[in-house]
Formats: sequence, C-alpha cells, structure tokens
Amino acid sequence: MPKMKSHKGAAKRFEVTRTGKIRRRRSFGAHLLEKKSSSRKRRTHSPDTVAKADQKRIRTMLGE
Repeated sequence: MPKMKSHKGAAKRFEVTRTGKIRRRRSFGAHLLEKKSSSRKRRTHSPDTVAKADQKRIRTMLGE
C-alpha cells in the first residue's frame, strides 16, 4: 500500500513546534488594517495554537 500524502492545504497553514504544539496564523491581519485598532492588529501578528479538539484531525492531515 502506498504512503499517505499530507494534505497540502493544511501543510501550508499549520506547523508543528518542537514541543509538539500546532501553530496557525490568525485571521484578519492581511488587509483593511486602517480601521482596526493597534491592539487588534498586534494580536493578529502573533501565531496562535490550535484548539485541543482540532489537533487530532490536523495531525492526521499533516501526516503525523
């Protein structure tokens, strides 16, 4: 049986840290930034960890 392929869409969006947590980019930080407050823009720059409920599904998509 051939090897499982990783889900390329998920591979571009998520990365696994050395400690095993899954990081993702926050939304709403790419454009239309003029109307957003500084604190809101700052929050979107920092990476976020994935909710525990979604981790198993994402790990499967990443081929782990």
